[in-house]
Amino acid sequence: MAGRRAARVGATVLGVLAAVALLAAGAVGLVATGAATSAPETVHPGAASAARPAEPAGGPPHAAPPARTRSTSSPARLRVLGITPANGASRVGGTARVTVRLSGKTARSTPLPTVTPSVPGSWRGAGTATLTFTPSEPFVPLSSVTVRVPGGVRGVRSAGGSPLGAAVSSTYTVENGSVLRIQQLLALLDYSPLAFSAAPGSPAATDTAGQLAAAYAPPGGRFAWRTRSWPPSLLALWRPGIYSVMTRGLVMSFQADHGLDVNGQITAGLWNDMLDALATGVVNTGGYNFALADKTPPETLTVWHDGTVVLRSRANTGISQSPTADGVFPVFARYRNQVMKGTNPDGTKYADPVQFVAYFNGGDAVHYLARADYGIPQSLGCVELPLAAAAKAWPYLAYGTLVDVIG
Repeated sequence: MAGRRAARVGATVLGVLAAVALLAAGAVGLVATGAATSAPETVHPGAASAARPAEPAGGPPHAAPPARTRSTSSPARLRVLGITPANGASRVGGTARVTVRLSGKTARSTPLPTVTPSVPGSWRGAGTATLTFTPSEPFVPLSSVTVRVPGGVRGVRSAGGSPLGAAVSSTYTVENGSVLRIQQLLALLDYSPLAFSAAPGSPAATDTAGQLAAAYAPPGGRFAWRTRSWPPSLLALWRPGIYSVMTRGLVMSFQADHGLDVNGQITAGLWNDMLDALATGVVNTGGYNFALADKTPPETLTVWHDGTVVLRSRANTGISQSPTADGVFPVFARYRNQVMKGTNPDGTKYADPVQFVAYFNGGDAVHYLARADYGIPQSLGCVELPLAAAAKAWPYLAYGTLVDVIG
């Protein structure tokens, strides 16, 4: 019986071993064939070092897609693609729109660009990629306009919250206004020997928007000489709508009275000061002056004030080696006393004390210089007067006064 029990135990052990072998073979088969199953792979203790079949290139068949990861990149920064009018543009219309193009839509509550100098107007386009400013009244002629798009934490923002990295600026220059309007203003301000009567419907002096618009499109009206007793040479100089030497002289007279550079150049500051003077009623009270230097023997200088002759005196003009040039010239510099220095035609130097000096053409001036007589060519281009005549003429030879040299 002991032998049969041993035999049964042995058979049982063999059966268990066979079952284990079959299970092991089945597991190996499953691994080898890569059967599709949703069951997780079972790792048996002590089997980590067991050799496994090589996986095909590119990973096992039916491999699960890679897990998604959350992006940590920030939104693209907002950029300025362009500003119109372009940086450096000139002769831009006084009411031209300003356009800022961006790389993406802006937030509806984004801070807006600024325009300097400030004029009334409105911005449009918040929430889009294009911001547009439309002025409701013109810029002052010849203004330098700067458009600034703010950047940084307080700058323009995109719809997604991305800020413009840094501020961007662009500057352009507005076109000049009308020369005819300058002449009208100088007449209205009593600087001109002509008066101007504006047509009905013209803007009031205090109407800022209307006056700015008139700077570009002058209103109708009529010019008329305040008196006809001026010499024909002055009457012939008037040319409406043309920036002639007569108009330049009027501008220089205004510049001198208002603390501007006396150069006859039209600037935004000139326009601004003329419009301010018109609005506040600040007009010229010094009248209009004109001087005529006649080189016909005996040489003379005649000065008019408001159409009336206030001085006629013998004078000396330039010698043949250094003549006084013919032409019409506005006075641009004045001195009560001065020592004039230079070189004579023979090469010697001179340093002459002079008085009541009014420069009108380069180094040529009307002034006093002691001479034995007057009425003949003696100077090196200046118009020399006796002391009493020079003292009387000097107040009328103000900045911008025209000196007409003939003969």
